[in-house]
Amino acid sequence: MRQPTALSSDVLLAGLRAAGEETRLRILALLSEGELSVSDLTDILGQSQPRISRHLKLLAEAGLVRRSREGAWAFFRLDETGPGGAFAASLAAWLDLNDPVLAADRERLAAVRANRAEAAQSYFASVARDWDRLRSLQVPDHVVEAAVEGAVGEGTPGAMLDLGTGTGRMLERIAPKFGRAVGVDANHAMLAVARANLEQAGLSRVELRQGDIYALPFARGSFDLVIIHQVLHFLDDPGRAVREAAAMLAPGGRLIVVDFAPHEMEFLRTEHAHRRLGFSRQQIAGWFAEAGLACDLSQEVTLADGGSGQLPVMLWRGRDRRVQADPPARKINLEVA
Repeated sequence: MRQPTALSSDVLLAGLRAAGEETRLRILALLSEGELSVSDLTDILGQSQPRISRHLKLLAEAGLVRRSREGAWAFFRLDETGPGGAFAASLAAWLDLNDPVLAADRERLAAVRANRAEAAQSYFASVARDWDRLRSLQVPDHVVEAAVEGAVGEGTPGAMLDLGTGTGRMLERIAPKFGRAVGVDANHAMLAVARANLEQAGLSRVELRQGDIYALPFARGSFDLVIIHQVLHFLDDPGRAVREAAAMLAPGGRLIVVDFAPHEMEFLRTEHAHRRLGFSRQQIAGWFAEAGLACDLSQEVTLADGGSGQLPVMLWRGRDRRVQADPPARKINLEVA
């Protein structure tokens, strides 16, 4: 088992004081399974919201957990960015999974996740007709996803960021290649769907955040890979979003953009809130250059027979021009089956 490293006596004592209470220890055990809201913890632990909030406040002050806001909701997870989170994970790992109290907590956690999955299915049932109509106009999703995986390659122990994560599908495919994976979306309902999907896929530790694509809540240079999948056509200022995404890249990092090629389907503006009817190769490459990226891949995603549907899908990849500290990545195969 991996042990926390370089803990000062102050950090260790604060962590022990915060964790040394039954409810707070149960909370740490639950958060070791993935991110949860205050409402989730209230349902699972059978305690009042103010009491749960007080416990979480103490855990956060000790550096064991961290909070993120999503509209009126607050979500908590172990603070993996600092030594306190590693210490909390170790404490959770030492607990006996057969303890009756902890076992009952996990059963209620499973019920909470089942309710999320049911809510996600209900949401998609309400939009299925329009969703299927749009998907029928382009190459199948699995072909696009395979193209993205090819452009990513083998991944790294570093971090990836998925902007406009939607249902979390890109995270499902790409997150296992990276040590840390984060998804951002402006829509709370879509994040709820993504949480349910990622939990069903066994990826409950992927981070999801509600945020503004023009003002991302992360330090510059924090990610080795950023993906913007089918998002730019909804934006008033897609070039600005590309620049903000590029600012998130570490030296040598990569930005992958997937979106439509130019088209004339005006109904997408009026019925589906598309602001742009696709982008040319030169347009995206120009935005990459303005953001300090070298465009090393620009390709149309097609079927094996060359077909692309009525809405051609393009994939661009830009690399940060700064020199990487690590050796260059291996050559990757970009062919799409």
